[in-house]
Amino acid sequence: MNIQPKHTEPLILSGRDVTAVLGPTNTGKTHLAIERMVAHESGIIGLPLRLLAREVYTRVCEKVGAHKVALITGEEKIQPDGARYSVCTVEAMPRETDAAFVAVDEVQLAGDLERGHIFTDRILHLRGRQETLLLGAATMHGILQRLLKGVSVVTRPRLSHLAYAGSKKLTRLPRRTAIVAFSADEVYAIAELIRRQQGGAAVVLGALSPRTRNAQVELFQSGDVDYLIATDAIGMGLNLDLDHVAFAQNRKFDGYQYRNLTAAELGQIAGRAGRHLRDGTFGVTGQVDPLDEELVKKIEAHDFDPVKVLQWRTARFDFANLDALKRSIETNAPVEGLTRALPAVDAQALEHLSRDEDIRALATDARRVALLWEACALPDYRKIAPAQHADLIASIYMDLARHGHVDENYMAEQVRRADTTEGDIDTLSHRIAQIRTWTFVSNRPGWLADQAHWQEKTREIEDRLSDALHERLTKRFVDRRTSVLMRRLRENTMPEAEISPTGTVLVEGHHVGELQGFRFTADQSAGGEDAKAVRTAAQKALAAEFEARAERFGAAANGDIALGSDGTLRWIGAPIGTLVAGDEPLKPRLVLLADEQLTGPARDKVAARAERFVNFQIESLLKPLVDLKNAEQITGIGRGIAFQLVENFGLINRRDIAEEMKSLDQEGRAALRRLGVRFGAYHVFVPALIKPAPAGLVTLLWALQNDGKDKPGFGDVVHALASGRTSVVIDPTFDKTFYKLAGYRNLGRRAVRVDILERLADLIRPATNWKPGLGQRPDGAYDGQSFMVTPPMMSILGATADDMEEILKGLGYRAEPKPAVEVKARLEAQDNAAREAAAAKQAAEEQA
Repeated sequence: MNIQPKHTEPLILSGRDVTAVLGPTNTGKTHLAIERMVAHESGIIGLPLRLLAREVYTRVCEKVGAHKVALITGEEKIQPDGARYSVCTVEAMPRETDAAFVAVDEVQLAGDLERGHIFTDRILHLRGRQETLLLGAATMHGILQRLLKGVSVVTRPRLSHLAYAGSKKLTRLPRRTAIVAFSADEVYAIAELIRRQQGGAAVVLGALSPRTRNAQVELFQSGDVDYLIATDAIGMGLNLDLDHVAFAQNRKFDGYQYRNLTAAELGQIAGRAGRHLRDGTFGVTGQVDPLDEELVKKIEAHDFDPVKVLQWRTARFDFANLDALKRSIETNAPVEGLTRALPAVDAQALEHLSRDEDIRALATDARRVALLWEACALPDYRKIAPAQHADLIASIYMDLARHGHVDENYMAEQVRRADTTEGDIDTLSHRIAQIRTWTFVSNRPGWLADQAHWQEKTREIEDRLSDALHERLTKRFVDRRTSVLMRRLRENTMPEAEISPTGTVLVEGHHVGELQGFRFTADQSAGGEDAKAVRTAAQKALAAEFEARAERFGAAANGDIALGSDGTLRWIGAPIGTLVAGDEPLKPRLVLLADEQLTGPARDKVAARAERFVNFQIESLLKPLVDLKNAEQITGIGRGIAFQLVENFGLINRRDIAEEMKSLDQEGRAALRRLGVRFGAYHVFVPALIKPAPAGLVTLLWALQNDGKDKPGFGDVVHALASGRTSVVIDPTFDKTFYKLAGYRNLGRRAVRVDILERLADLIRPATNWKPGLGQRPDGAYDGQSFMVTPPMMSILGATADDMEEILKGLGYRAEPKPAVEVKARLEAQDNAAREAAAAKQAAEEQA
């Protein structure tokens, strides 16, 4: 533990052998530093972000080999034995070194209220034996020359031109744009909008773990998405293929207050547009007002107000006791150009802890006070209240002071709480902040008994959480299908498309819609440019598929085609066409359900096969009606009855054609019987049509002619017929016509199948005194036709006694009360008559 630096103040302000390389973004400063470092036998470079440190570490490893390079950050240490070069975050740089080369990047951050004093300390004190480079904005020129006597200043021009492009709507921003906002909610809202309009966006926020940020940046760099939604984190040296930077906000909270961004801050972020020799542009979007002309000129010319003071905090801490330490932290800046920094997170934590009696009881000597100050360096990754953060530090410090290391059980419990990848974006972000805290703890020398175990454990958990967060962000803000399609269309290349046997249409492996029969339905989640991309990408595959399907359908067997009760014609389940009313009920018209791409001979082939099937269904299921319609051999009254049967779909009340029946001769009756007509006591009908399939088709044909598909009861009555019901209770909400079409007659509150009514007539006839020639009375009853209702009569109808009375009244019978003795005698007589009739019928059959 380094309690006090070896050198003493006043400050060492010599700038000899120090070179300041200054200029705007895209001047190649970081590239220069890497080249200069590897030219020496050893070196250290400090960078403002762990993310950028990782990028530079990779580049140095590519040049000299990973075994020669160390990566040192607060949360990660890769230190091969004998490493000659170290890539660090500025906070992780040593305060003294024997390395031949030292570089500090983005030195203008020495003016930052939160982190500035760290950068200032490295600028003033950290030197390479042979060469020191300070890299940053040109605004540091004057202040560095004042503070570092003899410093050599080199200015580098920007490699490409940066121009203002004005204000554009979010949906009109060009490809390869970074949209900048300063709150997570705003970043997510913009990313959601871009996903819907353009297929997706990557997001970069300071709160994301470096691994997640890397993955999101790679999503943008690879071209999977063309938009990056970010905070000002992208302004710190990230190398991105950006053509345009659009500010969706120009105010931010700097840790102390909400304020407008300075011209230099806007320029630092806007300068990310353009790479190497490629020019870039910047502008505003959303609710941000266009930038004024003077500000635009400053950004385009990279002409910003110079930095006048740097944030400073002493490096000479007095660890004699807590109060001495606090006083030393508050030491005023010793020279002009430096200003004492506001209390940082570590100083705020110390202020809280110094009021804790338990802490004061432990921090009783210089070693214990120094240990407390070291614990206060724990970053507040969770961005919680200072008091809460101080409580966490207190727990760690008390373990260190009492036991020499953090309690293993306590560490295990804290790590366990973060070790789950379930949850949404905010939940995972919170867990990553938690585990980063313990990753930092595991990398502090001497803080843990089994440091190697916990370094591996926390790193593995942070990596899994980071990968899960990247997956959630990508799932929420990237429509990979649309991004692939849009890229292919921009490249003017035809995407690879395929259609599965079930009709799923895939383009470049992404689901874009369904092909059912000859109609393509695009994915309903597609909208705007997305929908256009989907339609365009699917055309090639669909054109060839339509031709092939037309051939297969033209040769399809009848068993592969079906006509639904709603009039939809289906081929292996897929809708092909629908029936509409034609000139005649038995000749409906077919309308193909097919896209415009089905044209010419292919469309004709599909239409011809579909019409053949419909005609086959009508001619087979409704053959008796077709035969009656075409029966030219029937003449006279028989012809008229046949016409009425066709017109009424095979069912007429006998009473309605009583006069025709009287005049119909035996030859006419015989001709109609040969065509399937039955002359019953109550109806003249075609029994073959009283089956579910013919009845369903009859119902459909009537509905087509009479706009009946939307009428209540359509299709429902046929279901009753299919279930074998001989009678059903009438639903008063149904159109009563549907009962007749299905072969039922409405009688009272029940509808009875007409063939069952004829069986009822067969039971009634032997029970009456009816004889040929007896006439019907005006009240509807027949002279001499009195009979008693028997259980078999009710049984075949499935009716109660009350139902039976209504049914018989509907058939023209009149109920009369009779004495019990007469009822009994009549029942016995009916039974005898029924037995005699049955015996006679059997004898006749045997004789035949």
